[in-house]
Order: sequence, then C-alpha cells, then structure tokens
Amino acid sequence: MMPVCPVPYDENEVVLLGHGAGGRLTAELLDSLVLPALGGPHTGPLEDAAVLPGDPQLLVTTDSFVVSPLVFPGGDIGSLAVHGTVNDLAMRGALPVALTLAVIAEEGLPVAELSAVLASAGKAAHQVGVPVVTGDTKVVGRGAADRLFLNTTGIGRRVGGLNPSAARARPGDAVLLSGPIGLHGTAVLSTREGLGFEADIASDSAPLHRLVAALAPFGVHIHALRDPTRGGLAASLNEIGRDSAVSVTIAENLIPVPSAVASACDLLGLDPLVVANEGCMVAFVAPRVAEEALATLRSLPEGAEAVRIGEATDGPAGRVLMRTLVGAHRVVDMPLGEQLPRIC
Repeated sequence: MMPVCPVPYDENEVVLLGHGAGGRLTAELLDSLVLPALGGPHTGPLEDAAVLPGDPQLLVTTDSFVVSPLVFPGGDIGSLAVHGTVNDLAMRGALPVALTLAVIAEEGLPVAELSAVLASAGKAAHQVGVPVVTGDTKVVGRGAADRLFLNTTGIGRRVGGLNPSAARARPGDAVLLSGPIGLHGTAVLSTREGLGFEADIASDSAPLHRLVAALAPFGVHIHALRDPTRGGLAASLNEIGRDSAVSVTIAENLIPVPSAVASACDLLGLDPLVVANEGCMVAFVAPRVAEEALATLRSLPEGAEAVRIGEATDGPAGRVLMRTLVGAHRVVDMPLGEQLPRIC
C-alpha cells in the first residue's frame, strides 16, 4: 500500500511572506502542512506556549526573530528576542525559569554589531531575572541569511491560580488592553524605509510577566491572555473569538492609537489593528473583576495606559465587530497575510 502524504499543497506551490504573518495564510500552512507532518490532526487551540508532558505547572515556548533592521527605536533584535519569549510564557500564566538563545549569523556581519545585540539580550534577561542557560552559534555564507537571526526557547512555571487559554473566554467577559497599539510595527517599518516617523515612534518592546503576576489574585477569573504581535490586535481577537466560540465587540473610540502611529498608518494605508505590538496584551476577564483587574494593570508602569475596549458576547462564534466613531459597525477580519514583513 502506497503511503498517503498528509500535505495537500501542490508540489509547485511556494512559501510566501504572508505564510509567516500570523494571519489566515499562517493558519492554513499550519493546519494543512506543518501539524499533519509533525504528528497528525491537532485538537484544541494553538497557544503561545504549551504544557510540558507530565507536569502541568511547566510550560515551554519557542520562537525565531528575523527583524530588519537589527536596531530600531525602542529596542533591537536581542532585547526583542528575550521579551517576546518571556511574553509568550506569560500569556499562559507562567513566569520564566530559563531561556535558550541560538545565533545564526551571516558571514560579514560586523563583530561589534553582534556583540551589541548579545549584550542587549543579556541585559534584558538580567532585568527580567531569567538565566540564559544554553544556546548555539552557526555562521552561514554571505547571502544565505539577512545578517542575523536569533532563535529562543523559554521554560516557565505557572503562577498559582492562573490558567488562561485562548479557548476559555466567555460571553460577558470584559476585554482589557494593557497599552497603546501599533508602536512596534510602525517604528520598525519607519526605520527600515526611512519614512521619518522614527523620531516620534519607539517600539513598545517590553516584558509583560509582571502584569500577569499582578493578575494572579484574580485566578480563574482571568480567562484569556494574548500579546498581539504578528497580525496585531485584529488577529488576537479573532483567534480568541474563534477558539472560545464567542463574539467580540470593541469600540474604536476606546482603542489607544498614538497620534504618530495613526499618521503613519494613514500615510501607508495600514490599519493600526493589524500592526504588530511587542509590549502590550489583551485580556478577557470575568465582568465581576473587570474594574479591579483594570486598576491592577494601571498600577504598574507597563500597564499605566490600560483600558477596557469591549466585551465578549454570545453572538456568532468568532465574529469581531468594532463600533466606529460614527456609530456604525464594521467586521474586523483576521488578517490574510503580510502587511509589514520582517517586524519580529
């Protein structure tokens, strides 16, 4: 009997930038190719971090960072790698225990640049309080990579009482946002393309584990957490709505979009809802604790600008609606592909 290939993609198809954007093309690639090839059908939501077999208190995540340029206002690829990995653990209610860091450098990369990036990663890890316990270094030929890629793995331990999941949002939940959106993606793009906004916009890259730890007293009332990186806030809300089978309604006038981000998005024809962030999170929390949870977020510097932007309802599962400034409603779709390539 001939083996049956689980991958339905035609052999003449090619990988597109949009397949790595965190939107619908990414989901199609995962569902049709990656997951079947690695172990068959996947049941349940695809989370930011996974529980380690045999110990429900330990979680693991892995990520690769390919941002261009390597240095941008508000951060660089080194600090971004640490923050992004710590945040993926935090979105499952875990604090980091250890990190790994692997370096893939292109021949010709100045040693001074590599040194600065690694020093930045070390500083970020020290500030978080997590050790980098192992790693790897590879060098590839000129043209085989774009200067420098970093790969990380994070191990975390669950904070007592927290067990957030993209599948646990409930109708009536308040939707909280810990800070402004659109800063990271527009800062990186403006620097890369020389658009002139970099003087007014800095990436929000920052660790979110302290915000999550502060929410621990609310325990089971913290239903879902997600940091809106690739695909932005739009992707995160669509993912949680889909996996929890709830509808989500947000209000445009409540969403904090910095004026410089709004100007950059207007110029470039971008929607701030789909621009990547690296230092804010969206939380679905039970309505009975919503105001107290919001006050808790605002009590920390990372969450000083936290707001309540909407609620989950029992409407059509997975639908995300936004009340516009003129009082109408528009559907916020899952992004299709890549609007801003190479931003994380």
